[in-house]
Amino acid sequence: MYRSTQTVVTGECFCCDSRPTDNVNSISFSGSLQSSLSCLHCFSFSFFFDSYIFKAEAMKLLNINGTTLSLALYTEVTNSKELLESMQAGTLEPEVAFLNALLIPDIFPILAAAHKTLVAKSRDSLTTSTLHSELVYNYSGSKHITESLKRCGISDSTTYILAVRFDATPDEIKAIEKLISGNEIGLEELGGGANQSQIQKHYKISASELGVSSLADAITCRIAVRDAL
Repeated sequence: MYRSTQTVVTGECFCCDSRPTDNVNSISFSGSLQSSLSCLHCFSFSFFFDSYIFKAEAMKLLNINGTTLSLALYTEVTNSKELLESMQAGTLEPEVAFLNALLIPDIFPILAAAHKTLVAKSRDSLTTSTLHSELVYNYSGSKHITESLKRCGISDSTTYILAVRFDATPDEIKAIEKLISGNEIGLEELGGGANQSQIQKHYKISASELGVSSLADAITCRIAVRDAL
């Protein structure tokens, strides 16, 4: 999931395949993308987040205004029950957000939820008890905390998990990898593994809405406007 940002790698926008050429520390999707609404993902990246994401082997690293977000996608996980018990007991080390990947069709809504989480942290106004549970709560798009954590987090039987950690150190990344008994796959597999019917039911996304939008954009809109409803 993570390597030092001193490493120079080639990368690409998950949405439009724009390829940065400079050191990863200076990547920013802006310029012509900023003035075009033809690509909602890229416009939102440059306008809202000043973020970048790059790919190198299996790891993923996201930078949101100076805060790093490490992500890994796992399938065939066999120890969800133990992970859930550790979280509930407050003994999970290091602290991680475990999300039900069946409800994640794309990385972009995770960006929106992470940004919202960091804003709440900066204002000392977290709704939940930890930064990482706040991420799960924000991804749900709902105001019901318990239901949000139950639906968008993991259960005893969850086998498809997205693990997310803010500002993880290399040692913490190694510890997270040891926590999860499963097979790590690339984030590009999210779309293929998502359950569209479950997503539409949870977020109340109609077929007519999908005629003019995508699942990822529909989820992102709900995350963004939740507190205004």
